[in-house]
Amino acid sequence: MEDFYLILKYLLLGLFQGFTEPIPVSSSGHLVFAQHFLGVKIEGLSFELLVNAASLLAVLLIYREDLIRLSVNGASYAVNRNPENKKDFQFILYLIIATIPAAVLGILFKDVLSSKDVRLAAGSLIVTGIALYLIRNLRGNKKDGDLTVKDAVLIGFAQAVALIPGISRSGATIVAAMALGTKQETALRFSFLLFIPVSAGGMILGISDLLADEHFNELIMPYAAGFAGSLIMSYFSLKWFMGIMEKGNLKYFAYYCFIVGPVILILTLFS
Repeated sequence: MEDFYLILKYLLLGLFQGFTEPIPVSSSGHLVFAQHFLGVKIEGLSFELLVNAASLLAVLLIYREDLIRLSVNGASYAVNRNPENKKDFQFILYLIIATIPAAVLGILFKDVLSSKDVRLAAGSLIVTGIALYLIRNLRGNKKDGDLTVKDAVLIGFAQAVALIPGISRSGATIVAAMALGTKQETALRFSFLLFIPVSAGGMILGISDLLADEHFNELIMPYAAGFAGSLIMSYFSLKWFMGIMEKGNLKYFAYYCFIVGPVILILTLFS
């Protein structure tokens, strides 16, 4: 029975992480909250790597057509310099450029950024809410082919800031992109295609943590439950969020952050 409850807790953590990964409310912060209130103390980064891998798989499934198009057209331009494919080639370059800041800071400050401090995550969630509220009414005109190197660099630094638990990765990159004048559709696509190299890179760097995890074999079923929960919930949550972005309802996520952040701070003061 004890094993069943442990599997259930990890499943709930996976569902929770999967639901919050695509939406701009910080999945890392919510994973910290959930562990705290479920009484689950997860050592190391193995579980986070696995649920992030599940979210990555969901993003790959949803954006598979964009990925195929970018790969084919990008390769075609690189080989044949076909002007019709130049914008897709540049889009790929901008994704690479935007990946660099988070990759560098992630390597340099890996231990600091893996903090499980609930109050830090709650305070950072409030910061996420403020950023979302400030850009709630912006409607840009830039499409995929209108992005610049400057845009890519600034969005990349926004993603680097989101390495702090409680700062939403999707929220930070979408806020930065919209503040730079991009259309909501472009901001959303760039944000989640940017998630792919960062998540994949994190998995590669985290292989050593997985191999060194002394509890991996005994927790394989709970980990599997968390992975499955995250995969399913990430897929449907991202689909839901895409519909919300079309309607321009980001302000509701800001309100959520303004409520949850202070509530968590208050609760932790008395726990």
